[in-house]
Amino acid sequence: MSASNPQKFYPVSWDELHRNGKALAWRLLDKGPWKGLVAITRGGLVPAAIVARELEIRVIETVSAVGYHYDDANPAQADMIQIIKAAAGVGDGEGWLVVDDLVDTGRTFDVLHQLMPKAHFATVYAKPLGKPLVDTFITEVSQDTWIYFPWDIEPQFMKPIAALGKP
Repeated sequence: MSASNPQKFYPVSWDELHRNGKALAWRLLDKGPWKGLVAITRGGLVPAAIVARELEIRVIETVSAVGYHYDDANPAQADMIQIIKAAAGVGDGEGWLVVDDLVDTGRTFDVLHQLMPKAHFATVYAKPLGKPLVDTFITEVSQDTWIYFPWDIEPQFMKPIAALGKP
């Protein structure tokens, strides 16, 4: 199932994301020490900030990767992962922590593993196809679930799940 045709939707609040980001930091606490953190833009910026604060990591790099595009507000996977900006000064990733909001199909992490094979990869959410490529995560969601992060949504009325009908 592609990201453009999810069957389930899971909205995440700011509070929930902060709690899960902090839980991720707890899981990572004894896995360091870290030379620094690599945040995957854009979705990984907020979880990375939470983890960096909790683990007192001051050296933060970014990787700018594009794996989705939006047409008429509908997300869809791009044909290929495009690295717009690689992380500077991380070498093979040894001692570095890579943080993203979600590992979905694993395509982004697959590319980043080639760039930083010795880095530790961590996410808040993991889907089954991407789970083998992440070292530490908090919550697994089904592959057919589209996660709406707080920066993607506004509060509004939603019909109850039962009223939506069965897939």
